[in-house]
Amino acid sequence: MLGVLLLLSLASLVALVPPPGAPPVPCRRCCDDVEPEESSGAEPPVGVFSHVPEVRTYINMTILKGDKGERGDRGTPGKPGHEGPPGPRGPTGSTGTKGQAGLPGDPCKAQYSAFSVGRRKSLHSLESYQALVFDTVFVNLDDHFDMFNGKFVCRIPGIYFFNVNIHTWNFKETYLHIMHNDSEQAIVYAQPSDRSIMQSQSLMLGLELSDEVWVRLYKRERENAIYSDDVDVYITFNGYLIKASVEGK
Repeated sequence: MLGVLLLLSLASLVALVPPPGAPPVPCRRCCDDVEPEESSGAEPPVGVFSHVPEVRTYINMTILKGDKGERGDRGTPGKPGHEGPPGPRGPTGSTGTKGQAGLPGDPCKAQYSAFSVGRRKSLHSLESYQALVFDTVFVNLDDHFDMFNGKFVCRIPGIYFFNVNIHTWNFKETYLHIMHNDSEQAIVYAQPSDRSIMQSQSLMLGLELSDEVWVRLYKRERENAIYSDDVDVYITFNGYLIKASVEGK
C-alpha cells in the first residue's frame, strides 16, 4: 500500500515539472484570463475563473531505464576489401622427413644396349689393316654387335662405355686401335718381349644412330700379333649404353 502511495506522489510531482527545454511561463494571476463583460465593462469578481490552464504530463524516461535487451541477429557480411600488399618472407622451416619410395617406373621406357664377345684364335698382321673378328658371344642384346664383321652398330644414340682386353705374343709387337667409324680413338700397344702379358684399354664415346665401333689390327709393316688358344679366352671386347640421348616414350 505504501508503495502505491509513493508512486502516486511521484506521478503528481512529475506532472508539475515542465519538460526540458520548454520556454519559461510568465507569472499570471488566476484572474488574468477573465475578460469583463462587454455590456457592463466591470471587472469580474475576485476568485471567479473563466479559463482553466492546460496541464501536460511529462515523464523523464531516464529514471525508468529498463534491463539490457538480448543481442540481435548477426548482420550480413560486407564486401571484401582490397587485397593488401604481400607480407615479408617468413623464416625457413625445418627439414621434413624423408618420403616413401615411389612406384617402379615403366620398364618399357628404359632402353638398353650391351655386348660382350671373345676370340679363341690367335691373329697375325697382314699386308693391310684388318678388323678383329670374334667367335664367342657372352652378351649381345638385340644383336647390336655384328659378329660377322666384328663391329658394334649403334641402334640407340647416347653415351657408351667400351673395353678391349688382349694377350701379347712372345717376341712380337702388339698394335691395335679402338675405332669409331673410320677414326682411331684409342690404342692398345705392347713392345716385343720374351714374356707375354695382358693388355687392356677402355674409353667412353658419344654415338649417333648407325655409328660403328670396332677393333683394328695394324698392318704388316709392323710385325704384330695377338695370342689366344682353343681352351681359354684371352681376347675380349665389351660395350654398353650408359645414357641414351633421348629417353624412350
